[in-house]
Amino acid sequence: MDNLSDTLKKLKITAVDKTEDSLEGCLDCLLQALAQNNTETSEKIQASGILQLFASLLTPQSSCKAKVANIIAEVAKNEFMRIPCVDAGLISPLVQLLNSKDQEVLLQTGRALGNICYDSHSLQAQLINMGVIPTLVKLLGIHCQNAALTEMCLVAFGNLAELESSKEQFASTNIAEELVKLFKKQIEHDKREMIFEVLAPLAENDAIKLQLVEAGLVECLLEIVQQKVDSDKEDDITELKTGSDLMVLLLLGDESMQKLFEGGKGSVFQRVLSWIPSNNHQLQLAGALAIANFARNDGNCIHMVDNGIVEKLMDLLDRHVEDGNVTVQHAALSALRNLAIPVINKAKMLSAGVTEAVLKFLKSEMPPVQFKLLGTLRMLIDAQEAAEQLGKNVKLVERLVEWCEAKDHAGVMGESNRLLSALIRHSKSKDVIKTIVQSGGIKHLVTMATSEHVIMQNEALVALALIAALELGTAEKDLESAKLVQILHRLLADERSAPEIKYNSMVLICALMGSESLHKEVQDLAFLDVVSKLRSHENKSVAQQASLTEQRLTVES
Repeated sequence: MDNLSDTLKKLKITAVDKTEDSLEGCLDCLLQALAQNNTETSEKIQASGILQLFASLLTPQSSCKAKVANIIAEVAKNEFMRIPCVDAGLISPLVQLLNSKDQEVLLQTGRALGNICYDSHSLQAQLINMGVIPTLVKLLGIHCQNAALTEMCLVAFGNLAELESSKEQFASTNIAEELVKLFKKQIEHDKREMIFEVLAPLAENDAIKLQLVEAGLVECLLEIVQQKVDSDKEDDITELKTGSDLMVLLLLGDESMQKLFEGGKGSVFQRVLSWIPSNNHQLQLAGALAIANFARNDGNCIHMVDNGIVEKLMDLLDRHVEDGNVTVQHAALSALRNLAIPVINKAKMLSAGVTEAVLKFLKSEMPPVQFKLLGTLRMLIDAQEAAEQLGKNVKLVERLVEWCEAKDHAGVMGESNRLLSALIRHSKSKDVIKTIVQSGGIKHLVTMATSEHVIMQNEALVALALIAALELGTAEKDLESAKLVQILHRLLADERSAPEIKYNSMVLICALMGSESLHKEVQDLAFLDVVSKLRSHENKSVAQQASLTEQRLTVES
């Protein structure tokens, strides 16, 4: 390593004099030393102060710029060398060299920048601000025959695409076209995998999603699925998963999704439909998720339900009832929930037997499945008959009451409460209320009235008012032990309560007067003071209801 010290001294002199032959010789010696022991050589380079001189050797006119860039790329493999490279002012001249026509210079420059900025979001953001993205995209187009340069560009894109700030710049280039062109040429699994790693983060951006669809990526993905679906090779299984996942990701953009739906006539939509009855779990999953994504507007939902998609999804769920695949269950239920949103679809889906199909999963212990099951049922029960039928199903109501206590899963807990309330609100049935009282559901509805979400508070108060109007005697004890009257007092006294919460709380107070024990609680709590203040409320409905409630409280006292 003594030779190395001599080389570094000599390099200092020749770097200043720019004596080309000696310079080339010194740089070759350095590269050799780095190849033998990178860490130790890098330490000596840093100690020698030679890095500061490298910037002057990276000019477009310099004949040894490729070797200097190569040395920088090698030393920057060491984490401790990256900041010194930045401090030596090497980033700016390296970025300039990306405009070179020389492929070796481009390759070494790309490596050097990649290694210096490796794992540093702030340095990568600096590169983005210096405009490297359009430059690299252009390079990919020009040098697509050069495998090493192509790989360098892909690694750079993969790193930069992780940063949100890069997406806008990528969207203003023809990256989608270049990547799809490159993808079509690749036969090797590893090369395709590299392109996938760039496509996935880029496809999170809606503008790029659309560009990828227009560049023909979907057709490539469908082809991969077709080629790999029956293979049991590990690489093929990976590629099938990556390809079908990416396909689903492209459907998350509204424009790209609508373009592929093509009024339900699109060949892509038809192909995705054929995945649902497949025997491959990955394809069943991707198919169901794709349908859930297509089902993001009423027009698509109505078209799909009219064309038999519900039956396909129910068949799929049927295949996964016993020890089924949880992700497939979750995806199929998501699709059904979305399809049930348009009013016109609800009756059709009910008569197709969707509630029966969904109820088979009541015994599931998986919160994501429970969550989607609850959401699907809640979307379907706008009709009085359906709400009554489900509300009298003791097994369902008992499971809902159990899930209302799922403190670890706020989503499941919230949906269970909302479904309990919806069963009462839509059925307006005494039998449903009795079933819910007997299953211990009242306390949960009372707790729901204190939710931080106004919509849930409101749903609870309306359900409780119906209980008080239709079955007060049956529910009286439970309403008392859940401290409903105290909660209503609190809601009315709280200035932050929304107008509709105040209004429905007063309606409920009036309904509770029919119970002797609850009436006594109302009198004990001096409701008149709170209610009379609300007569001057800025909301007319609240003010009117306050007058009526005040009269009722005065008469009853």
